Formats: sequence, C-alpha cells, structure tokens
Amino acid sequence: MTLEAIAKPKIKVLIVDDSALVRSILKEVINSFPDMQTIGVASNPLQARELIKTLNPDVMTLDVEMPQMDGLTFLDKVMRLRPMPVLMISSLTERSSEAALKALELGAVDFVAKPKLGIADGLRGYADEIAEKIRTAYVTNPSRHSRTTAPSAKVLPSLGSKFSTTEKVILVGASTGGTEAIKAFLMPMPADSPAILITQHMPEAFTKSFADRLNGLCRITVKEAEDGERVLPGHAYIAPGHSHLLIKRSGANYVTELSQAAPVNHHRPSVEVLFRSGAQHAGKNVLGVMLTGMGKDGALAMLEMRQAGAYNFAQNEATCVVFGMPREAIAVGAVDEIVPIHEMAQKVLAKLAQVGGGVTRV
Repeated sequence: MTLEAIAKPKIKVLIVDDSALVRSILKEVINSFPDMQTIGVASNPLQARELIKTLNPDVMTLDVEMPQMDGLTFLDKVMRLRPMPVLMISSLTERSSEAALKALELGAVDFVAKPKLGIADGLRGYADEIAEKIRTAYVTNPSRHSRTTAPSAKVLPSLGSKFSTTEKVILVGASTGGTEAIKAFLMPMPADSPAILITQHMPEAFTKSFADRLNGLCRITVKEAEDGERVLPGHAYIAPGHSHLLIKRSGANYVTELSQAAPVNHHRPSVEVLFRSGAQHAGKNVLGVMLTGMGKDGALAMLEMRQAGAYNFAQNEATCVVFGMPREAIAVGAVDEIVPIHEMAQKVLAKLAQVGGGVTRV
C-alpha cells in the first residue's frame, strides 16, 4: 500500500436500519472496502440522531420503514438541521417508487433497493454498487440541495406559434441529483415548448413513476418514452430504466427509438446514446442540456452535437449535487453556456427566441 493510500482518510459511514441482520451485512460490506468504514449503527432514528452528534459521519445509510420515526421523516429533519450525504437502502424503494422519489426530493443522494429474497446474499451481491454510491455521496455537497431545488414556480411565457414545430428539440442528460434538477428545468416550461427528450440514470422500477410525478407538476406533458412514437412539441419523454432512448428522423418528423443494446459508460439508459443520436439525426435543431451527475456519460457525444451545429448548456457547479458530468462536458469543449439550474429553462428558451427558432451561434 502506498503512503498516499495510508494517509487518505476513510469515508465514515453510519448505518441506520431496524433489522439487525441488515445492519450486520451492511457493516460487513462497507468494512470490506479499504476506503470506507462503519463508525456506528443505529436501529432507529432516535439512536441515529445521537450518533450523528457524537460520531460526525461522512455518509449515512438510511432505511425507510422503521419504528418510532420513519426514514423519510428523519431524512427531512436531518436535511433541515444537519445536512449530510444520505444513501437510502430500503425494500420500500423497490415496492414503492414514491418513497424513493420522495427521498430524493428531500435531499437523499441516491438509493439502493434491498433484494426481495435472500437478503444476506443479495446485499453482499450489491456490495460494489453500495460502495460506489457511498463514494458518490461522499463527494456531494448536501448544502447545494436547497439551491438545486428552489426554481421559480413561475411558468415562462408562451413561445408563440412560430416555435410550435417538430424541428426544434431539447435533449437532456442527468445522473446523481438529476431528478430534482430535471423538475427545476421542466416546471417553468410553457405548454408550447419544443419537445424534450431526457435520459436520467434511474432503475426501471422508477422511471414511469418519475414521469407521472413530473406530469402532475408541469404545464407540458411528461411521460415515459415508448418505442416509435412521434416526438411532439409540449411533451417531455423520459428514457425508461431498461432501455437507451434515441431520437430518429421519420420523414418530416422525429420519432423515439428504444434500444436494449449493451450499456454505454456502464449505463443503460446512457446519455451518450441519446446525445449521439441527436448529433446524427437532428444536428443544428438541437439544444443540449447537461445536468448534475457523477462520471462522464454524454460528454463526448455532446461535443459531437456541438460539432453538428447544436447549442449546448451545462449546469453550473454551484447548483450541482455532483459536478462530474457537466465538468467533463465543459472540459472537452462541448458547452456553449454554463447556467444555474434555476435559470436553465429561461436561458434555453431565450436562445431559441434570440435566433428565431434556430441554434446558430452568434
């Protein structure tokens, strides 16, 4: 082991779960990785509250269904009183996608669904996923959550009939922190906005509920994308968790395509796949938007979009939960403007208005 590895502090993790078996397995899993350690375990939020004060953990794993106080109520209190990175690990995140989405809305970084059967072996099988999500949570800034989730509720003015066209499309990529950033981007959009296609890294069990939740909040229609449907203005299409989402040309129209090809950049759906299809089939008619997320998925394809004539935006670091994907897109020269999330919708529509519906650089 190098001196650098020895000197690097371990990620301090607090486990909160009412199951003694789950606490034991999670402790075993976390302590098996050299860069993290379990510093405490709690069977309920009241115990957890005291351990947070005394142990000062870097990351907390949290169950949803617990005695004395449920995990969502505790999460809400934590994020208001002592913001910290939280990873939800719960069976409810699989049975009830609403619980998972609510946790993300309250400020959780991510979630892992407990296996339905064979929980001990199942959690051990998820060891790499749990560790990676703890590492991601560790580098997030929970104080940014309020800035990310404080968009103006005001709907932007109508674009007018000349923008109600199938020619202009907005392509969006996001990962960690993206559910709230996408909501902040879509809520101000007027009903006649250009069509929006979105790839958010999210498991299959949650994408439809996520789309339905947004549809109830937004002026535009938001839905989980289906294969071969015509892309329409005033609609946003969320990539389903089981497939890549692509945009293709069909005569005078754009249509969606779903693909279950191999993961790209370890993801399916992948932002890279959506953005590359935009470069190939929509070119200068695209406005690209890269939102918060860990990693580099979509950066190179966003550059391809720009080279094909697209105009691209990236969320700024101050409002990102994780600045990875926007940073990578900026680094490769794929981005034209860097914008706070609460200004993103306004800036994107202003660009359309500025150039009369096109995206040519001026």
